[in-house]
Amino acid sequence: MKLLVINGPNLNMLGIREPNIYGKQTFFDLLALLESTAKELAITIDQFQSNHEGAIVDKIQQAYGVYHGIVINPAAYTHTSVAILDALKAVAIPAVEVHISDVDSREDFRKFSYPGLYCEKTIKGQGLDGYRQAIIYLKEKYA
Repeated sequence: MKLLVINGPNLNMLGIREPNIYGKQTFFDLLALLESTAKELAITIDQFQSNHEGAIVDKIQQAYGVYHGIVINPAAYTHTSVAILDALKAVAIPAVEVHISDVDSREDFRKFSYPGLYCEKTIKGQGLDGYRQAIIYLKEKYA
């Protein structure tokens, strides 16, 4: 099984950006978690992070025929990007949305997700472990 993990804007700043909301673990901690999870589950995980909406859309399109599933944290694009939603729909790859914080307990505008309209599951408020949960879900359902 081959999965793609996509991280949106500012997630490369984990551990620096608002640690009271996102925790003190860094982006490198997340990469290490993905690597150890892949090894443990005997799967391949590729990771992509961009602060640019078009680059995320391009990566989703490039995933077609390559990956069995996508784990996506669209970050701020969660609440604004019909383009990311449309790209996910176009490739029709099973996807799980992850949010490090509990977006439902934050500002009202964070409670709606465009990409979430396609994703078959959303994991929120679990910190970096939400990524692991999403990966396990996809492996158990589709491997």
